Amino acid sequence: MRLVSRGICGAAMLCAAGGAAAQSSVTLYGVVDVFGQYLNNGGQSSFSERSGGNSGSLFGLKGSEDLGGGLKAVFTVENGFNVNNGAFFADTTAMFYRQAWVGMTDEKYGSLTFGRQYQPTFWAAYPGDPFRADEALSPSASAVLAVDRNTLAVPNITGRTSNSVMYQSPLLYGLKFYAMYGFAATVTQPIPQTSGNMLDLSLTYTGYGLYAGFGYQYQHPGTENFPGIPAAVNLAATEHFSGALAYRFGIVNLQAQYFYNRPKDVPAGSVAALLNAAHSYSVAVVGATIQATPADAILIAGFERNVRGIDDRTPGIQIGYDHNLSKRTAIYARVGYMKNHGTAMMSWSGVTVTGHDTSQTLAVIGMTHRF
Repeated sequence: MRLVSRGICGAAMLCAAGGAAAQSSVTLYGVVDVFGQYLNNGGQSSFSERSGGNSGSLFGLKGSEDLGGGLKAVFTVENGFNVNNGAFFADTTAMFYRQAWVGMTDEKYGSLTFGRQYQPTFWAAYPGDPFRADEALSPSASAVLAVDRNTLAVPNITGRTSNSVMYQSPLLYGLKFYAMYGFAATVTQPIPQTSGNMLDLSLTYTGYGLYAGFGYQYQHPGTENFPGIPAAVNLAATEHFSGALAYRFGIVNLQAQYFYNRPKDVPAGSVAALLNAAHSYSVAVVGATIQATPADAILIAGFERNVRGIDDRTPGIQIGYDHNLSKRTAIYARVGYMKNHGTAMMSWSGVTVTGHDTSQTLAVIGMTHRF
C-alpha cells in the first residue's frame, strides 16, 4: 500500500507540475499526533482522546522553483486536522487553515509572500516557549487565546493572518526583520468574527547561545459573536507588545516570554463598554528545555495571565517529557496545574471552565509521528 500511495502521489505531482523545470521541487510532509487526557476541571473529572498535544496534526505541500540569480518562487499550503475524529482543526470550512501562501525569495534581499501566514509576532515569540506554542497544550498559547469575560473585546494574537503580505529580511549578523500587513477578514469558525486591518513588526537576534525576539502588532477594530451574548461584541483597536528570550548552555535552554495587550477605549454604550470587556492584560512565561539525552527532553514552564484593573489572574505550572523512539516517532507526557483567581476563566485550549475561583489539573500521554 505504501508503494501504491507513493506512486499515486508522485503521478499527481507530475501532472500538477505540467513540465516544470528540473530546478523545481515539491515536498509532501505532515504530523500525526494523538493523546489521552485526564482533566480535573473545578472538581469534575473526565477522560478523553484528543489530537495535537505535542505538535498539531497536519499535512502540507511546500515547493520552490529556482528562477536564477538567487531568486526563487516558493509556496506552502498546510492543513490542520484532528486524528481522534478525522475532522478539520478549528475551522471545518478552511482546507488549509494553518498556512496557504505563495511568493518570492531572494538570497540577498529576503522574501515577499502573500496569503495566510504566520505573523511576525509568532516568529519572535516562538523560541521562548518550552511547549513550542502548541495550540492544544501550550500554557502560553492557552493564555493568549483564553476566552475571558473581562477581555472579550480585546483581539487575540492569533498567530496567523489571512489576506496578508509579509516581508522577511535575510539573516544579517544574527538579526532578522519581519513586517506584515493584513487586510480585513471574516470567518465563521470557531466563532463568527470580523477582524480589521493589522500591522505586525518584529525583530529577532540569534548568536552566542542567545536568542532575543521583540514584536509589535496593531489590530484595527472588528466584531465577534460569542455564545450566550445576544449581540455581536465590538472588538477594540489593540496594541500587542511581545518579547521572548532564550539562552542555551550545555543541555539546558532557558526560555521566557512576555505579552502585553493594550486595547484602546471602546465607544460609550457599545456592547464592549456595557460588558466592561476591554481590559488590558499580560501573559508571562518562564521555563526551560533540558535535553537530558539525545532522545529525551524535559520541559517545564511557570506562567501567569493577569488582567489589569480587576481581580482576574491565573498562575500555573506545567511539566513535560518527550522521548524520541526514532527520528520520526516520539511519545510524550504532560502534567499541568492552573488556578483561576477572582473572575478569571482560563484553561487549556478546548476546555470550558466550570466557574470562577476554580483550578484545573491536566495529565496526558501521547504519541507523535512525522512524515
